Amino acid sequence: MSGPERTEPRRTDFPVLRRITTRWADEDVYGHVNNVVYYSYFDTAVNGYLIERAHELDGVDPRTLDAYGVVAETGCRFLRELRFPADVEAGLRVTRLGTSSVVYEIGLFQGESDEPAAVGRFVHVYVSGADRTVTPVPDVVRAALAPLT
Repeated sequence: MSGPERTEPRRTDFPVLRRITTRWADEDVYGHVNNVVYYSYFDTAVNGYLIERAHELDGVDPRTLDAYGVVAETGCRFLRELRFPADVEAGLRVTRLGTSSVVYEIGLFQGESDEPAAVGRFVHVYVSGADRTVTPVPDVVRAALAPLT
């Protein structure tokens, strides 16, 4: 029995694209970017965006806030290889913005292809810096995420 066919997002489905430079060390013995590096790209794209956007909006560096996002869940559908030395574009969008959590979808693209090489899921849960209890997403972060929803 077959289920419904999955349709992967296209490059144009992501409101923000961030360029990531691949490194020689990203490739493994098989000649492609190692699977664990994809998660580093997700982290770099999400946090780089948050830092830049919060600074643009409010002059704030999210790393200095009383609350910060910790990664509670990640996942990746590997669709095709990424290679060094070509840059990667990471498409970002928010699929859910809750009271204390954010669910991101990240598409990794290389070259001119509109089809992703990988699609990731990345969940931030916000906690207080003092005691690590779950806390609401800070207003400046919420504002920074608005273009991604």
